[in-house]
Amino acid sequence: MPSKKQIRRQQKLKRHEYEEVYIDEEGRELDPAEAEELLGAPYMSPKAAKAARRQPAARAARVFEPPSVRRTLRRGLLFFPLMLVVVFLLSPELSTATKVINTLVLMAFFLPFSYFMDSMVHRSYQRRLDRDDPKKP
Repeated sequence: MPSKKQIRRQQKLKRHEYEEVYIDEEGRELDPAEAEELLGAPYMSPKAAKAARRQPAARAARVFEPPSVRRTLRRGLLFFPLMLVVVFLLSPELSTATKVINTLVLMAFFLPFSYFMDSMVHRSYQRRLDRDDPKKP
């Protein structure tokens, strides 16, 4: 059995329902059928219109470009200062030169790994395109 609070909430929800009202240029209220004739758009109930708006639109598929050394080096330029800051924060007892050398060693592992991951993503993207392509036998 619902509590008094729940009953009040249910009554409030029923009390505040709304309907779409169509008004013509002269200020007269129109039936949904008349509004459909005048506006040319089919009538949708408020719930149906809200559900139609809620559905996501189809989005374009992401295109994965082939791996390039230039893109990998740019990514390295972006990550080098971040890695340097992390090395500075994690090892305060080392000298600055040692911290820079540690960061360069990390970059020596990061750059080939990044290029390898780009090539793997691109290959899987190409396989997916080939599999989904209806033109190929």
